[in-house]
Amino acid sequence: MSSKPQRADARRNRERILAAAEEVFGQHGTGASTEEVAARAGVAIGTVFRHFPTKRDLLSAIVKELLARLTAEVTELAAGDPRTALFDFFARVVEQAAAKKSVVDLLAAGGVEVGVAEPLATLRDAVGALLAQAQDARAVRREVRLDEVMALLTATAQGALHGGWDDDLRRRTQEVIFAGLRP
Repeated sequence: MSSKPQRADARRNRERILAAAEEVFGQHGTGASTEEVAARAGVAIGTVFRHFPTKRDLLSAIVKELLARLTAEVTELAAGDPRTALFDFFARVVEQAAAKKSVVDLLAAGGVEVGVAEPLATLRDAVGALLAQAQDARAVRREVRLDEVMALLTATAQGALHGGWDDDLRRRTQEVIFAGLRP
């Protein structure tokens, strides 16, 4: 038997495990069991542990994948209108936060940061580039700093997730924040 089919099968299993883990942790929080993840992925628990020796490894992998997706979104938006790209990214993240409990919880969870410093820095740099483009386009005040944008983004995503916000409250909250960012 060649190793290529095994590698392709292993890659598919890894992808199924990550997708299932994001769903399970999204529904039940980070305290959910890896057995539930294995069952949802349709693999044996041993397969989960072959790919992710510890639950922490699994949580870190989810966060890394999420950060990569968010960075890709930022990169895509950076090619568009610099006057709206930062605001569009902000709105997308907050909207997704309410639907993906694990996204915000995993980013905020203590101890999961292990191994995600580099992808987090990459995302931060990409958001910083959006901010600079928005400032150059005079869509955002010059004195607004990246740490302020990241703090507002994190707090608003947490609020949307844990505050029981409806679409109207989320929209109105973002309008207030965006008005504060604009010149």
